[in-house]
Amino acid sequence: MASIPTSSGTSTTGNNERAGGAFAIMTSLFFLWGFMTVFNDILIPRFKEAFDLSYFQAMLVQFAFFGAYFIGSLLYFLISTTKGDPIAKIGYKNGVVLGLLISAAGSALFWPAANMASYGMFLGALFVVGLGFAMLQIAANPYITILGPEKTASSRLNLAQGFNSIGTTIGPLIGGYLIFQYFASTGAHGAESVKLPYAAFCVIFVALAVVFVFIHLPNIGEGHVEPGAGALRFPHVVLGVIGIFMYVGGEVTVGSAIINLLEQPDIAGLTEIEASKYVAIYWGGLMIGRFMGAVELSEMVRSKKRLLLVVIPLVSWFFLWVAKSAPLDAIQAGQNILPLWKAGFLADAPVFLKYLPFVGLCWVLFRLGKSEAGRTLFVFMATVVVLLLTAIIVGGTTAMWCVVAVGLFTSVGWSNTFSLALEGTGIYKSQVSSLLVMAILGGAILPPVQGWVADHMQSIQLSFLVPLIAYAYVAFYGAIGHRIGRSETTH
Repeated sequence: MASIPTSSGTSTTGNNERAGGAFAIMTSLFFLWGFMTVFNDILIPRFKEAFDLSYFQAMLVQFAFFGAYFIGSLLYFLISTTKGDPIAKIGYKNGVVLGLLISAAGSALFWPAANMASYGMFLGALFVVGLGFAMLQIAANPYITILGPEKTASSRLNLAQGFNSIGTTIGPLIGGYLIFQYFASTGAHGAESVKLPYAAFCVIFVALAVVFVFIHLPNIGEGHVEPGAGALRFPHVVLGVIGIFMYVGGEVTVGSAIINLLEQPDIAGLTEIEASKYVAIYWGGLMIGRFMGAVELSEMVRSKKRLLLVVIPLVSWFFLWVAKSAPLDAIQAGQNILPLWKAGFLADAPVFLKYLPFVGLCWVLFRLGKSEAGRTLFVFMATVVVLLLTAIIVGGTTAMWCVVAVGLFTSVGWSNTFSLALEGTGIYKSQVSSLLVMAILGGAILPPVQGWVADHMQSIQLSFLVPLIAYAYVAFYGAIGHRIGRSETTH
């Protein structure tokens, strides 16, 4: 059993007002990087047109951005093992500031890239933004867990991730309007149309960095840490890194394969455009579940919790319905969108009404979780396994809805796994965080594995065995894995 050193920094749990203010600022940060992440989906067609790219060349946008997550977290871990943990020396708050400034620098590079009409420079700028986001993930996730009792860390992470999901929901709407309509209508065609949006991102990042510099909150986690991979001394951390790898891989794999599944005649026989609507519901389900998780895993009074667990999912469900009914093609074409938006909203009613019972099931599962992060993680991931198994065996529209509903129940996977892996690691939290962020690589590895299985089994339906196995592991981590190698004092 590894001994657990404690941070030499000042705890914030006794200063609820300052911690609450810092958390509010942090949620805006989660929203912003969710917003910017889906902005890549807008950049891809814009750059393809502006630079006359192939599909492979255009998709290098995602490669540059997400590749930076792995490279950045790997570099951080290597530095921490050879020179000592940087954040443990400078504090989480300063780590956040550093991440913001790196992201600001990457955003600023969009201006000269546009002036030079250099696609390579755009990719370099995205890589720098991704490095900044990797640093923010490494610092911000554990920072949120220590802005209050460790017992409710999953609640805070779920709330922050809920705002991240709002950013991913409305990002395509605002980004599409700005890049394809507003700036294009002013004569800023091609790559020029991305200059001002990213200049605005640069200003916002710098402003947030200034706020964090001057906010009256003690630096937490500063102090000397000897070089070495101290984080790997904790068995539950190693298992948690595998858990994040499996979770992210499973989440991305299901989302990437939904359209191909729903196109199958024996499943739903939908067109690509029709199936894409269900992909939007899949990802929007994460927002609903994360906000519910923030409430259920908190320590608020029971009566208030029960009320919010009814109101929040209904409001989030309606918000998702409105957002996903937006006519993105009309936005890009510069048409009057309000009549089309209303028509789309009404046309989507049957779909979202059929989705509503799954939201009710989500409420039931949170009650079964009894406000415990590990128990809730197990209940939700086990439900995902059952849904995927049903989809594989039954087929038809039942399979369609089972797969689409996975997004709702996979929602707490990141936050609960992350917080459980961080528990009891003391000053090694940032090093643990770098390993967990590195495990995002699962999102790049498991989808091709599922594709290979689908090719060799000649069935996209049977290939969902890959995410099923991944989620089964995460369920194991929620039930048993997060306790392995830990004494009662670490809980």
